[in-house]
Amino acid sequence: MTSKRKLKKEINEICTVLLAECFAKLIDSENCNEENVDSLLKSIMTMNDDYTRRISHPEPGIEKKAYFKDLIGAFNREVDEIIDHITSIN
Repeated sequence: MTSKRKLKKEINEICTVLLAECFAKLIDSENCNEENVDSLLKSIMTMNDDYTRRISHPEPGIEKKAYFKDLIGAFNREVDEIIDHITSIN
């Protein structure tokens, strides 16, 4: 398992890339819905904050290895959903 610091750094980097993709999509697309992009940007920032907090404060009573494996899996699923939303923006 990687350290908490490295895991937080990777989550921040992934969220930064997702934010950049949203801004690029907003700039490139002339007639995209700004409200959809705005809500997507907010959800990315909330996701970043949520997962970095969950890394710092793991739930008690759960084995750490299983907890972080589940956390990483949930993060990856959420990232996949956001990528799908980004690609569907007109």
